[in-house]
Amino acid sequence: MAVPQLTPSLLHTDKALPTLIVGPSLGTAALPLWAPALPYLKDKFQVIAWDLPGHGESKPSTDAFSLAELATGVTKAVEALRADGVISEGSKLYYAGVSVGGATALQLAVDHAGFFDALSSICSAAKIGTPEGWTDRAELVAKAGTPTMVAGSAERWFAPGFIEKEPVISTELLHSLQDADRFAYAHACGALAGFDVRGQLASTSDPIIAINGAQDQVCPPADAEFIAENAPRGTMAVIDSAAHLAPAEAPEETAALLAEFLLAN
Repeated sequence: MAVPQLTPSLLHTDKALPTLIVGPSLGTAALPLWAPALPYLKDKFQVIAWDLPGHGESKPSTDAFSLAELATGVTKAVEALRADGVISEGSKLYYAGVSVGGATALQLAVDHAGFFDALSSICSAAKIGTPEGWTDRAELVAKAGTPTMVAGSAERWFAPGFIEKEPVISTELLHSLQDADRFAYAHACGALAGFDVRGQLASTSDPIIAINGAQDQVCPPADAEFIAENAPRGTMAVIDSAAHLAPAEAPEETAALLAEFLLAN
């Protein structure tokens, strides 16, 4: 196990604004996932995305990693950006991530209290799926590659009709899945197999908003309710039109919920 090295992408730079670090879902590069929401975020935040190992801009992982190590990787990437002057010392710092990126938000709240001023877990849960399911998927993808995931992901990721309505956005997201490194994808599955912070949410002190899609079969609204009920400073919101990739499916609504909650903290 090792802390993965994550590559950030500067989606919108303005050091006068608070910084929002945005995280990916499994199988997506951060840019196609967050680009639709960027027009609605950039007036309020400097926006910096990070990619999972072997996805988007990040190089593949060579070793397995845990969610705790992934969260530490995020803090190290942020500290490097601070050292380079990209993030101003003393400026407000927020985090929002989708699916495994949302699980990372919860892990950050558990392991790195106070590092961020507030966090958002989007289309995620304190435990996602089953360890057996993730282990099986890791083995399949390591052997047969990420294209084996495309058909199933198209069904899980998007609400009915979205692919027809937004062919460019959905195609770019599915291409980022096809292009992901299969072994790094398998490592991320392994991290999710071991992820379960349900019993640790009560010890968190950070403000957290869980935003889930009403049509999400992977992480339904009940998962957001659990976070809101168990995190002392937790709250929740549901986006009716979204399934599992809210920033791409409902960018304006996702951005509005994030701005309202994060900037109040």
